[in-house]
Amino acid sequence: MPRYIIERTVGTLTKEELDAAGKKSVEVLEEMGGVVVWIKSYVSEAEGKIYCEYDAPNPEAIMEHARRAGLPADKISEIKLEISPDMFR
Repeated sequence: MPRYIIERTVGTLTKEELDAAGKKSVEVLEEMGGVVVWIKSYVSEAEGKIYCEYDAPNPEAIMEHARRAGLPADKISEIKLEISPDMFR
């Protein structure tokens, strides 16, 4: 299944708002029956963004999850290759 990075502009979120968004995301993922899988996310308070890593069959499935969860999805980038420093040692 393809892997994607989603850029979300969220501004400044409180811990409670972040928790609520995460719970709603998981609820929608379960409703979607595993079609979309949330791997992990990175929060940049300085930029007011969250960068999320997902597996999904296509960008449309990610947009459907975002719509149903009430989350922004400003940019969706498909990842073709994953690299790490260990690969070059």
